[in-house]
Amino acid sequence: QVQLVESGGGLVQAGGSLRLSCAASGNIFRKNVMGWYRQAPGKQRELVALITTVGSTTYADSVKGRFTISRDNAKNTVNLQMNSLKPEDTAVYYCNKAPAPEYSWGQGTQVTVSS
Repeated sequence: QVQLVESGGGLVQAGGSLRLSCAASGNIFRKNVMGWYRQAPGKQRELVALITTVGSTTYADSVKGRFTISRDNAKNTVNLQMNSLKPEDTAVYYCNKAPAPEYSWGQGTQVTVSS
C-alpha cells in the first residue's frame, strides 16, 4: 500500500513563500499524474495543481502564476512552490494521484497565511 507523506507547511505572512514536498513509499511519481490538493476549513478538498509523467502542468485559476508544481526524480518527491501567498491559501495540503486521487490520503501539511 502506497503511503504519502507531505511536509513543508507552516505559518507565513501574506506575500510570503513556502515549499511543500511529498514523498511516497515506492517509486510511483514517474508512472502517475500527481497532484497537490488542499482543504480549507468547512470546504471541500480541491485540486490546485497537477503534473503529468512528461512534466506538463496544470493549475487551478486561484493559484495560477503563484504556485509551481515540480517533480524531483532523484529524490522521488513531488513539490509545490508557493509564492505570493494569500490568506485564502490557508488549508491543509495533500498530494495524491490526479485528477482522481486513488491512494489513501496522507496526513497533509498545514499552511496558514496571516494577513
